[in-house]
Amino acid sequence: MTEPIVKFQDVHKSFGDTQVLKGINLDINSAEKVAVIGPSGSGKTTIIRMLMTLEEPTSGDIIVGGTNLWKMEKKGQMVRANEKHLREIRGDIGMVFQHFNLFPHMTILENCMTAPIHVKKEAKEEVRDRSIQMLDRVGLGDKLNNYPSQLSGGQKQRVAMARALVMRPKIMLFDEVTSALDPELVGEVLEVIRDIAKNDDMAMVLVTHEMDFALDIADKVLFLDEGVIAEQGTASQVIEHSTNERLQEFLHRFRK
Repeated sequence: MTEPIVKFQDVHKSFGDTQVLKGINLDINSAEKVAVIGPSGSGKTTIIRMLMTLEEPTSGDIIVGGTNLWKMEKKGQMVRANEKHLREIRGDIGMVFQHFNLFPHMTILENCMTAPIHVKKEAKEEVRDRSIQMLDRVGLGDKLNNYPSQLSGGQKQRVAMARALVMRPKIMLFDEVTSALDPELVGEVLEVIRDIAKNDDMAMVLVTHEMDFALDIADKVLFLDEGVIAEQGTASQVIEHSTNERLQEFLHRFRK
């Protein structure tokens, strides 16, 4: 057995007096596609924000590629990770946000090229070629010189995916990427994610309310409820055959 690419070991997270995560234990294998479902406030987004180093755990360990994400060794002791340590590990992780987070003053090609050039110090021509290839892949090869304001919400989200892919991550995180879109634009974004899931060997973690989509692409589904993983298993086990009452109540809302 190979080591999981991501391990959560008794991870807790509090914001002030509010406990959001209450002891998360989770393994994600290389190339595994994991969907995270659950009611609002259950801690779904917090899990991926901690992986993206946007939130720090209150306690517990997150191991990425065999290295502790939030802690590092110094003079024989484990201490809080510095920015250099976080940046090195974060280089293997891509994230697509709910609200795109594109730079409005840059063309979509420039949006895709910026991080590999400035963060990974890659050669501009190589990055340009790869960016064009990824924009072609998400169906936007004819929009290279457009600005985000000239695109629909679905197109902006596809640019955000191309931008993440250009970094060649080992882990891709998706935070409810269709929830800010008009209903008629959801399908085009899910189609791109489906293509990535079927053709790329990276691990993927998707926070989603699209149950049929999770059933289609996920190797594993986690149901979070009140800060704990209340149920986990294959997509079919969790979404179609679970006897967990809280999960059934949650799923019922999406099947009316």
